[in-house]
Amino acid sequence: MQWNEVKARLLFAGSARISGEPADEYIATSSAGPGAGGKGSVFFAVGGHRVKLSLNTSSATEIVHRGGGVADLYFEGTQIPGRLVRPGLHCPDQAFITVTESCIFSCKYCSVPRLAGKRKSIDEIVGLVESVKDRVSAISLTSGVKGSVEDEEAYICDVIRNLTRFGLPLGVSIYPTLNTPDHLHALGVAEVKFNIEAATPELFRTVCPGLDYDLIWQVLDRSVAIFGKGRVFSNVIIGLGETDAELAACIGKLVSHGVVPVLRPLNPVAGFAGTPRPSPERLKAAYVVHSRALAAAGIDPLMAQTMCTNCAGCDLVPGRD
Repeated sequence: MQWNEVKARLLFAGSARISGEPADEYIATSSAGPGAGGKGSVFFAVGGHRVKLSLNTSSATEIVHRGGGVADLYFEGTQIPGRLVRPGLHCPDQAFITVTESCIFSCKYCSVPRLAGKRKSIDEIVGLVESVKDRVSAISLTSGVKGSVEDEEAYICDVIRNLTRFGLPLGVSIYPTLNTPDHLHALGVAEVKFNIEAATPELFRTVCPGLDYDLIWQVLDRSVAIFGKGRVFSNVIIGLGETDAELAACIGKLVSHGVVPVLRPLNPVAGFAGTPRPSPERLKAAYVVHSRALAAAGIDPLMAQTMCTNCAGCDLVPGRD
């Protein structure tokens, strides 16, 4: 079975239980997005491929840790030898940090507004990066919105000014203002991700009340103009109710604007609790459409230095899977 087939099925399963030798150093936690507030996750790798699986003691998928990161994954009656990958912060090879762990918006797929988490101080963020600087090659920042979009952006910019000392590529994904791309570019940010989230504007208005779909497209276009094609990313969640044709059209529009789509399978939490995950067959079909669209647009996801496309744990990424 090819890796993208295995990974599509694992993404559909979504979780694993872990046994064997202690594996605490391989467990990552999330304070942003649909996985926020969970029991943690692990990254299981086979060769140069990896997948992120949430920890669930009742999962039918089992990872047996043999020690030192060596592990076997038992899935659908098959034993898959591999290894656990030690995360930097949140994911392997990166210090991926959620700055503000709360949000004034209430996107239906996201758990963050329910958690009412804190905003990390600049000293705390610098300390976190310092603690992993010897085993990461990039810094990525994301954030909820504590008070206003403008205030959040200003705080993120202060954070960035204090992180340039590490000399690492820096990626940023926040809810933007029209001027956010210019502000981030002026601070030396390498890559940005502004998320349209849903494949159609109608779905966006339903799942992201209070957010501005047209604004995000304007910001994406401005970002490509100053960061360059292939250095700008946007999440599109698969499973919000879009058709295959609508998803394909959204992928095509993003790549035609020079934006790299990040196709994120729905995690059924918050307002989507109980909603089925997208099937492996649908994920593989989207992967084919995604691959062809990127190739036709001359965009190479392997260029990604930061954030989700570089990590490739949660999604099927052309060129990596």
